[in-house]
Amino acid sequence: MRRPVVTYVDPPWAFGPGEGIDPARAIYEREVFGDEVELRIGPAVGRRYVQEGAAFAAAMRGADALVVHRCRVTPALLEAAGGGLKAVGRLGVGFDNLDPELLKARGIVGFNVPDYCIDEVSTHALALLLALERRLLPQHESLAGGRFDIYAGGTPRRLREHTAGVVGFGRIGRVVASRLRVFYDRVLACDLYVEADVMAAHGARKAGFEELLEQADAVLLHCPLSGETAGMMDAAAFARMRPGAVLVNTARGALVEPRALHGALVSGRLGGAGLDVFSPEDPHGDEWYARVVKLPNVVATSHRAYLSREAEASQRRRTAGSIVEILRTGRPPASGHLTEGVRIAWTPPLSGIASRND
Repeated sequence: MRRPVVTYVDPPWAFGPGEGIDPARAIYEREVFGDEVELRIGPAVGRRYVQEGAAFAAAMRGADALVVHRCRVTPALLEAAGGGLKAVGRLGVGFDNLDPELLKARGIVGFNVPDYCIDEVSTHALALLLALERRLLPQHESLAGGRFDIYAGGTPRRLREHTAGVVGFGRIGRVVASRLRVFYDRVLACDLYVEADVMAAHGARKAGFEELLEQADAVLLHCPLSGETAGMMDAAAFARMRPGAVLVNTARGALVEPRALHGALVSGRLGGAGLDVFSPEDPHGDEWYARVVKLPNVVATSHRAYLSREAEASQRRRTAGSIVEILRTGRPPASGHLTEGVRIAWTPPLSGIASRND
């Protein structure tokens, strides 16, 4: 009997300490799949995944399920897998690279893991914010350079006399708002799809986007990337912000227009920026983001706000478990299902897997 094929297109965990892919690193996936699934990993050159050519076509061909990380779901990717593709899962919270409408049109189940790293991302966002507010990087650089100077980087402000604003009030935004109350006098929240009562329960007051920009001394982005939100932080938005306000983005890089961000930081309109996400993924691939990350009033990390040992293990186990559930039953996962109405034809349970996951 043919084993179902699951191809991980670009998993971040598959690289060993040197160059290339190390299949032995698929420890959590083997734990869930056992020997009942043919597990493939997309080809890479060095430490960069390749999404074209004969090796890529061979890894995709005949896949029953694909798992993507940063790779974008396109018609070409689905066609490379072939007509037997039943599901595409994402190793992550977002869905902007999954193209749910395309998957739904093809009758393919799409899902993500929407809640595995709430604690990690909210903690990371606060870490970036407090590093900016307390001027930790310029202090460290000054002291490491041999100069003891309490004023290096400027004099911080008293946070208890200021206002923070959260744009996007989903799972992570709500936790961030609750934690911000420890430091700031007021917390504003902007989300068209969340009622003021819900925000109040988390210690925040509902505000419009422009109102939030005009009143907040710190703005934190926690909204998804969509046609509504792409480029929302542009020159006009920065012009509305309070002089000296800081911006923290742990959501999606394309929410921010990088040239406008650079201008606001250089002019002093914006007091600082804490950034974990960029567009493209590596900021060195964009002229303006490459300039932004070098500025002294910027704290930047490599899209790792989600990362902890525990979060990565949960993400990987849950993704593999959802793939198993889809292949066993045709039913989408209860959490993270993005293609409502799609249910694949029932398939017989995978021998050996049913007993481990019932």
